[in-house]
Parts: sequence; structure tokens; C-alpha cells
Amino acid sequence: MPIDRDKALRADPSVREIRWTTRDVLLYHLSLGAGAAAATDPEPHLTYEKGLTVLPTFALVAGTGISAGEAPAPGARMPGIDVDLHAVLHAGQGLQVHRPLPASGTATLRSRVAEVWDKGKAALVVLESAATGPDGEPLWTTTTRVWARGEGGFSQDPGPEEHWAAPQRPADTVLTTATAPQQALWYRLNGDLNPLHADPAFARTAGFERPILHGLASYGLVAKALVDGVLDGDVTRLTGLAVRFAGPLVPGESIATSVWRDGPPADDGTERLLLHAACPERDGAPVLTHATATVRS
Repeated sequence: MPIDRDKALRADPSVREIRWTTRDVLLYHLSLGAGAAAATDPEPHLTYEKGLTVLPTFALVAGTGISAGEAPAPGARMPGIDVDLHAVLHAGQGLQVHRPLPASGTATLRSRVAEVWDKGKAALVVLESAATGPDGEPLWTTTTRVWARGEGGFSQDPGPEEHWAAPQRPADTVLTTATAPQQALWYRLNGDLNPLHADPAFARTAGFERPILHGLASYGLVAKALVDGVLDGDVTRLTGLAVRFAGPLVPGESIATSVWRDGPPADDGTERLLLHAACPERDGAPVLTHATATVRS
């Protein structure tokens, strides 16, 4: 049986040690366009090791870049989960940062299957990874949603209804981010060497005219746009970002991110933003949907 929900949820988490260096962080920032306007704004807080700050979304590639050597092979086989890798889609991503990330360091990463929902013709697998620093204190928690086509029918539980809708008013701001034709080639160096993002022939076999940008690259680009355009360049003010991946982006296209403030700040000083990211060059085709960010006021 490809999916045994009870076995997957009962399994002990996998545990591995990860490390990253300043060079990994610099490359990540550059792969998201940091320093693109170096003549007028080199963004030294993202591009220069002296005083370097770390975009929270670096957590998604920590331990897979230059310092890690060969990145671990992707897989969808774990206790209770044995599915066809060709049927797997990265459906969504969430991140919660518990404190500012250091520019270099080590962490212990514990990963588990948090939930498995039966969607009829597919399974939705929710993976959770939690990183703790050498002091034992939490650094970040990620939630990855994996859509496995053809793997439904193992239970009668489709999971809770999830409601999200953009406010019926103009966005408070719209942030437009350009991408470079070679953006995917840069981003691959963070560890994801899938040929879909570099090989035109491979991309055509997957149904695309040419290589597309990584979903996590779009995710990082939107995070950087929020930091630059809403949070005064302060990376520590972005503490959470959750999105659904709705459509591909071709390197050279742009992302327009609509941002709505969702009420006043909470008692703890955090504020919730609603987001919708689309591609203007393709008549507003959605790229990231059902998106929310948590920020410090």
C-alpha cells in the first residue's frame, strides 16, 4: 500500500545535522537579485559579509548549498509513504522563524510527516521540519505541502476546509519584482539541481516551452520584496510566510505581489499581511496564492 497514514504519523522523526556559511547566505541573496542595482544600491546588508543579515527564507536551503557538497537527493519515501516521485508536486510552503538567523552556523533538523489527507484522486502530504541551534533553542519551523497525484483512496478524510480570499478592496501596496533570464541558473546553486530549471529539452518533456523558475525562488523573491517594500529593509521583521504554489514563472518575467494589511497589530506586536502574487506578462496569471505573512510592526 503506497500510503499508510497511521504508520506515517506514528513514525519517529528523521534527524540530521546541517551547517551553512556566510558564502551560502551571500549566494542565496544574490540568486534572489540582491545587488542587482549595485551602482545605486549594492544592498550591503545582503551582499557583503560585514554586517550581513539573513533573509528568513534562507532556512529553506540551509544545509543544501555550497558548504554541504552534493545536495541530498529528493525523495517521497518515508515510513508509511511510498509514492511515485513523478506524481509529486510541491504544492505549498510555510515558514516560521523563531529568532533572527545567523549568517553562519549549525543546526539539528528534525523532520516528520505532520499530516496526510485523502483528496480522492490525490494525497496531500504535510511535512514538518524543525531546526534547533547548538544551544537547543528553536531557530525555525517549516511546513511543506506535497501533492501526490493518483495516491488518494486510502481513507475517507479529506482534511479540514481551508478558506482564503483576497479582500474586496484595492491592495494597500503592489510590489513588482523583475527576474533575470538566468535567475533559475543562479538559484540552482543553492542545492536544487533539477534539470527542469536548466535543460530546455527536459523542460519540454515536462510540458514547458523552456526552463522555469523554482517555486522556492518565487517564494524567496516575494519575501525579499516584502522586506524591501514594506519592512524598511529589516529582515528581522519578517517572521512567517505561508503560500500555495499556483503557477510557474519563466525567468525574465516579473512578479507583482499585492499586499493587504489584515487588521491592526496584535498585542505581541505582530501583524498579518495577505498576499497574492501574479505574473503581469501573462495577464495576471497567479504564481503564489493563499499567501499570508507575519511581520513585526
